[in-house]
Amino acid sequence: MNNSIKSRPLTLDVNGKTYGPYEVPEDMMMVDVLHEYLNLTGTRFGCGQGECGACTVIVDDAAGPREVRTCITGAHYFQGRKVRTIEGHARHDEKGAVVALSAVQQAFVDHYSFQCGYCTPGFVNAATVLVETLQRAPIAEHEVDAAVTAALDPHLCRCTGYVRYFEAVREVVLNTPGLVRRGNHG
Repeated sequence: MNNSIKSRPLTLDVNGKTYGPYEVPEDMMMVDVLHEYLNLTGTRFGCGQGECGACTVIVDDAAGPREVRTCITGAHYFQGRKVRTIEGHARHDEKGAVVALSAVQQAFVDHYSFQCGYCTPGFVNAATVLVETLQRAPIAEHEVDAAVTAALDPHLCRCTGYVRYFEAVREVVLNTPGLVRRGNHG
């Protein structure tokens, strides 16, 4: 009887950097590869069922950014795809120190949006996907609240009432030029 774990090479493009190739078990989830192989621990393992959103990363392709749950998505799915984790949002200096947060991250800080912070990486990625989607296809001002709600609803937080997350993202959307069509344009 052969009880060996089957693995195969995996090379990843994460936050603009190439990692690998690594010999990765075929059934290993991406969240585990991020933690164990890449030492990127900002992506959180929450429910293990893809429901809470704490494990969300962004996958960038020609269709635009999209969220992917890494606790239920095998690492090999990400071969050849561009991935962004929470570690890829802030600007860093040449030594790797954070010099500026992204607009979404800064808004979350300014609004005291999170308490324990466990879910925050997923919320940052969801809000970032919304902002970048709106850069490609702006919405009417009266659609902002519904769009923010739709972006954040799939993410769970056990500490807050979501109001501060919502207010922070709404502020970013309304104050970032080009995301919202103002006036009577639809």
